[in-house]
Amino acid sequence: MAIEQGGKTVFGASVGILMLETQFPRVIGDMGNALTWPFPVQYRVVRGATPDLVVRKDATKLTDLFISEAKELVANGADGITTNCGFLALIQKELSQEIGVPVAASSLMQVPWIQALLPPDKQVGVLTISKDTLTEKHLDAMNIPHDTPIGGTAPDSEFASGILDDRLQLDFAQCKKDNLSAAKHLMDTNKDIGAIVLECTNMVPYAADIRKLTGVPVYSIYTFVSWFQAGLMPQRFSMELDDPIASR
Repeated sequence: MAIEQGGKTVFGASVGILMLETQFPRVIGDMGNALTWPFPVQYRVVRGATPDLVVRKDATKLTDLFISEAKELVANGADGITTNCGFLALIQKELSQEIGVPVAASSLMQVPWIQALLPPDKQVGVLTISKDTLTEKHLDAMNIPHDTPIGGTAPDSEFASGILDDRLQLDFAQCKKDNLSAAKHLMDTNKDIGAIVLECTNMVPYAADIRKLTGVPVYSIYTFVSWFQAGLMPQRFSMELDDPIASR
């Protein structure tokens, strides 16, 4: 008889996502659109955590709120926690200390790993929604060198202003152009970039187009959380243990 372990309410949705409180539309590819994921996820909205406050101001003022909502996700059955804003790199340490499960707060955590994959004459470049407010504190929290090339969408662009001002409507065709323009500028001004990490989770729908334009690998919160979930719920492979090929 197989005995199964209980202890939580929701099973099979191992990733818990802490969401900023927003109203702007989210297409497939955005982590806030549940159809983006090839596996079940759980969501929790952190009330009062607006894009303006988290990106343009000081996300650390909301640390206790994020911890509280993360604990609720864990209580509901999440085995790991992530967030939908790369600027929450600032509270990675606090979340990890308080939640009791693995935490992947920011896509930026991938930068040192990806740098290790590249030839010694290549660098990882970062593309962000707000270059002006992505500070050395954010980089230090993710162990990112200060000389890392960083590019960003223009503050008055449809993409940046629409999301950070939390507008009810967005022109996604223009958002794509904004992201491609920012990526091109990043590459044009930094000839040694060998890969790009997208800080902003809302950039994921444009990752394939950025890859095509730049010719370098593009990593995002989607690549990060897909890897993260693969460890929380490893794929089970069936095999016959008495098969000499399978046992090699």
